[in-house]
Amino acid sequence: MGKKRVAVVGTGQTFHKSHRPDVNGQELINEAVQRALQDAGLKINDIDGVVIGNMDHFEGINYTDCWSVDGSGGYMRPIVKLTTGGTTGSTLGIAGYHMVASGFFERLLVIGWEKNSESDTTGAITTAFDAVWDRLVFAGAISGLAAEAQAYIARYGATDRDAARVSVRDRKHACNNPYAQLRKEVTVEEVLASPMLADPIHLLDVCPRTDGACAVIMASEDVAGRICSRPDWIWATANRHTYAYLADANWGELDSMAWAAKELWQKTGIKEPRKTLDVIELYQPYSFAGIIWIEDMGIVGRGKGAEYIWSGATDMGGELPINPSGGVISCNPIGATGLIRCAEVALQVMGKAEQRQVPDVKMGLSTGFGGCMWTDLILHGREKPSF
Repeated sequence: MGKKRVAVVGTGQTFHKSHRPDVNGQELINEAVQRALQDAGLKINDIDGVVIGNMDHFEGINYTDCWSVDGSGGYMRPIVKLTTGGTTGSTLGIAGYHMVASGFFERLLVIGWEKNSESDTTGAITTAFDAVWDRLVFAGAISGLAAEAQAYIARYGATDRDAARVSVRDRKHACNNPYAQLRKEVTVEEVLASPMLADPIHLLDVCPRTDGACAVIMASEDVAGRICSRPDWIWATANRHTYAYLADANWGELDSMAWAAKELWQKTGIKEPRKTLDVIELYQPYSFAGIIWIEDMGIVGRGKGAEYIWSGATDMGGELPINPSGGVISCNPIGATGLIRCAEVALQVMGKAEQRQVPDVKMGLSTGFGGCMWTDLILHGREKPSF
């Protein structure tokens, strides 16, 4: 059984909100599943298997793979649960790709979800870190992100005004996305005037807590063309889950992004990613990441990220649009967030992104971030890869 090439042939999302008291978790999942099946023109009986994941310690639900079957359609099908912290959604996408590429599945349903309104997000995140060395001084996600931002500022002289420009971009893009939770434009001055959470991060620099789900259907090359007239082909994946202790991180540079990107470009022969890519959906939970991480992936040189952002190159209509969906700053159902990035690039490649469509997308990149500064990458293309 040889390796198969794999494509995304259908996607579905919920209309993401801060609180969905009208549905339980299974019903939330089912909304995304039904939309993905409809998008692909398939029925649940066409699906060979299910991969599902969330931050299970958020909602306090064990065996999500079993608990969710009324929503996922996983009854009497192979179903696998994966959880890797913030990278859960992108891990699901990478796992789905490898499971179909293995030849064991032809049509696989990949699901990420979260009901953050029913969880203590910060309390749960804090438990992920070592009880002796890290937990007492690490107050959830914000403090670690602030440490990264401060280290970058010390190295390269960026400012919170530079970061605010990233937030302005993504919040403007979100106004074109009916699925985004936050759909309101802001100005740089409004970002800087919003409450300081952890210096230099302001409230409008960071992502919200979201109830939402995303489903993606992946198919092997044997059936993808019959399901979808323009599939989104997965060209390659790469990931680096690097650190276990926060003191080990190279603050100010995201090593996992740099190492994963280097592997991805080597695998695919890409020499100039800035010229090759048409769109990026960056798992960017706060604004400084939009400056730092594009340097780490090789889009621009060290210390040049802010200049590139201010040039408008990453805006819609620019050289390389980033986060046409509005990104994580506009919507963050954590277990689904990385998979949403995958789905959004798939929509761009398939020409289905509607008002947020970037013209003539041939190649796109989706990313995931989480844990102790971890990175997942998925490269998408309109043409079937020849390797």
